[in-house]
Amino acid sequence: MPLNLASSPAAAAKVCAGVRASPRHLLPRALDHQSRRVLSLSSSSSAGRAAGVRAMAAAEAGVKQALISLSDKTDLAYLGNGLQALGFSIISTGGTASSLEAAGVNVTKVEQITNFPEMLDGRVKTLHPSVHGGILARRDQEHHLKALNEHGIGTFDVVVVNLYPFYNKVTSGVISFEDGIENIDIGGPTMIRAAAKNHKDVLVVVDHEDYPALLEYLQGKQDDQQFRKMLAWKAFQHVASYDSAVSEWLWKQSNKGDVFPPNFTVPLSLKSTLRYGENPHQKAAFYGDKSLSVVNAGGIATAIQHHGKEMSYNNYLDADAAWNCVSEFESPTCVVVKHTNPCGVASRQDILEAYRLAVKGDPVSAFGGIVAFNTTIDEDLAKEIREFRSPTDGQTRMFYEIVVAPGYTEKGLEILKGKSKTLRILEAKRSGKGMLSLRQVSGGWLAQESDDLTPEDITFTTVSERAPQDSELSDAKFAWLCVKHVKSNAIVIAKNNCMLGMGSGQPNRLESLRIAFRKAGEEAKGAALASDAFFPFAWNDAVEEACQNGIGVIAEPSGSMRDGDAVDCCNKYGVSLLFTGVRHFRH
Repeated sequence: MPLNLASSPAAAAKVCAGVRASPRHLLPRALDHQSRRVLSLSSSSSAGRAAGVRAMAAAEAGVKQALISLSDKTDLAYLGNGLQALGFSIISTGGTASSLEAAGVNVTKVEQITNFPEMLDGRVKTLHPSVHGGILARRDQEHHLKALNEHGIGTFDVVVVNLYPFYNKVTSGVISFEDGIENIDIGGPTMIRAAAKNHKDVLVVVDHEDYPALLEYLQGKQDDQQFRKMLAWKAFQHVASYDSAVSEWLWKQSNKGDVFPPNFTVPLSLKSTLRYGENPHQKAAFYGDKSLSVVNAGGIATAIQHHGKEMSYNNYLDADAAWNCVSEFESPTCVVVKHTNPCGVASRQDILEAYRLAVKGDPVSAFGGIVAFNTTIDEDLAKEIREFRSPTDGQTRMFYEIVVAPGYTEKGLEILKGKSKTLRILEAKRSGKGMLSLRQVSGGWLAQESDDLTPEDITFTTVSERAPQDSELSDAKFAWLCVKHVKSNAIVIAKNNCMLGMGSGQPNRLESLRIAFRKAGEEAKGAALASDAFFPFAWNDAVEEACQNGIGVIAEPSGSMRDGDAVDCCNKYGVSLLFTGVRHFRH
């Protein structure tokens, strides 16, 4: 026969007395279960006994119960006092219970309703029918409620749980495999998933920022199922992101050499909704990547915006292109980008001169572009950016959408803010290497290793009769590093660590070459030319045209069946030809 929860200390004592007088093997199953619970309470401390009895009495009297178990205890006192003021009986675990008690909140510890102590170094606390039965029971199913009654289990109406800080732990530095394993939460995700599944009857909260909304909802008299569904979605998403971190970490621990796992999840977190996408008729948003592999990886996604209008979809793309390019250079460098292509690049020990030369490379394209530096912007550089006039007429003050740098002096930032109310000023950390690059195609994703090669990683092999001078080889390496960031088909002409002209995005390489020469003008004579891929033809085509325009050295990957023609052509015109063995397509 079923036995209801004891409703008072006297009733509990009476039951205890009955249990002591009865042979255990003669007790009905439900009576035996319930009696063991009360007997356990009677043998504990008086405070614990009273708390357990209060919990049982509250459940029988229909008092709503909240289960709280938190690693991050932000705003816990606010939550606990708010729930208590609304008449909730609060069940809690370990440190959470202690924090609530310190805040003046009445708490029943979870072991006082499970009658089972925390065990296995904390691995088992809440994995018990008295917890999960109270969470998962459907209130509209009579047989569910009957089962709870038979086993002396009360229902939970609110479950507030967050998880062990696994993400922070494994990204905080060197951590042993065993320590990582011990920081994988088991009971927390189980409670969250159970409550989210039964969200029609149980409110589940995983984020302290939702505490005010929860308390406001509980004060109301209407049952908004949409609110419950949103909390449930957030709960499942919280657990999914947590599990993805555990999965990523375990994969790296067990597969040291394999870059591409058979399955993986990318946890994204909404950072902002954008005014529109690539075009005004497209909606858009910006998400941060919470993968373990990109922690402290730098880049535009984690940049700090000090000033200006909110970032747009195209702003993010252009700023990313500019920052990735300028981060490649070790010497003080300025890069100007328009529509993700670098239209001006210059390296100088004097960063002011580098800035002027980068803009001069294509002042028409630079106007309205993005300017990136790999050095701190001080007062002098900020003044130059603010006041610099376009080389096209010497009068028009240059306008930019974004300035991005690794840092700013206090005065430099103040001056730069005065250039324009809308100028976006970003501070970014240098982009990391060894990242996995993802790109979406219809119905799937492409994954590849990031292109981290630098001129120091490859060999520039002379295949022509004339070897390049040291200055020409330096120019070729500079041009090669620039062309890596230009959209294919890509050609870059450079001299003295300055990009003179570039041709990008043309369906044929010859047209890109002609655009580059048109921008470089007479300065192309004696300069270096780099191509992102091999030239398919030499005579009466790109190679010969480059030689006829006075180029001093050409750097290309090689690999064409007509490599011999390119060599013969360069020998005819006395031009140095270098094979790099590395292609740099960019789509």
